[in-house]
Formats: sequence, structure tokens, C-alpha cells
Amino acid sequence: MSVDALRDLIPSYAKDISLNLSSLATDTALNEAQKWGTFLASAHAVGTPEVIRQIEAAAAPHLDETAADAARAAAAVMGMNNIYYRSLHLMHNQEYRTLPARLRMNVIANPGVDKVDFELWSTAVSAINGCGACLDAHEAELRKHGATNVQVQAALRIAAVVNAVSRVVAGEAARRG
Repeated sequence: MSVDALRDLIPSYAKDISLNLSSLATDTALNEAQKWGTFLASAHAVGTPEVIRQIEAAAAPHLDETAADAARAAAAVMGMNNIYYRSLHLMHNQEYRTLPARLRMNVIANPGVDKVDFELWSTAVSAINGCGACLDAHEAELRKHGATNVQVQAALRIAAVVNAVSRVVAGEAARRG
């Protein structure tokens, strides 16, 4: 299994990260598509090649191509939106918030998958990218669609662990040269 291959890349000093990865892969707070879409969107958000390859392989049995593309789309569009909206949130000049974004983000309205799934994936990516405004917006959308705190937390936990795994794997690759 690719999660096991990924765990093999994690050194002993990051044992907690490895154990968390393993437990999240079997966690049942999200359905399989939600869980593996969150893993996939998170991996693409961080962008560490080996982690993306391993998570793509682990997610493949659980996501059809439409869902996998939607998870990748969540990472892509949030990569743009998180920078834009985080910047507006941080800037003191409130006038920028009144201007239209004029950025295409049609995939949010029509992701090709269940809205809750896409919102969970967007929430995870927004956590990785550190956009509080987007986190609030996606969490509010999830609440409107009946998602529970446990489901939102599961997406955040996956994002946190995939981020940590990616940084450890990239750090170890840099050490090896």
C-alpha cells in the first residue's frame, strides 16, 4: 500500500507523524471519497513530488477520475484564492475588499462532485495555505450542508499530517542531496 511506502520514507525522529498518517488512513470520520480527496488535495497543496505520487496511488482505489480531478482543482483554486483573500484580510486598506476579485473560480460553483466533499478539500487546502478568511467561508458552507465538527476536524487533521509528512520527506531528500 502506498501509505506504507510513504511511512517508510519517514525517519524515526518523526515517528509521531508516521503513526498519525497511518491512523488517519483508516479513520472513519469521513467517507472514503472525502478522506482520500482530502489527502490528495492536501498533497497537491504542499507540492512535494514523492508525497504526491504516493498519495495519488493510495487514493486511486477510492476516487474516480472526476473526484480526483476535483480534489486537484481544490488545491489549484485555493492556491490562488488563499493568497488573494488572505492578503485582503491582512491589509489595513479596507477599500480592496470592496473591489471585485475578477479571478475565475467557476470550479467552486460546479466542482463535479458533492459540494460537501469539495468544501472539505478546500478547507484542508486553506488550512495548509493559512487563509483564515477562506477557512471561515468554507466552514460556514460546510455547516450549511450539514457537515459536523468531527468531519471538519478530520479534514484539518489530514491537512496537518500531510503537510508534516511533506516537509519531513522534502527535508530528508535535501539531506541526501
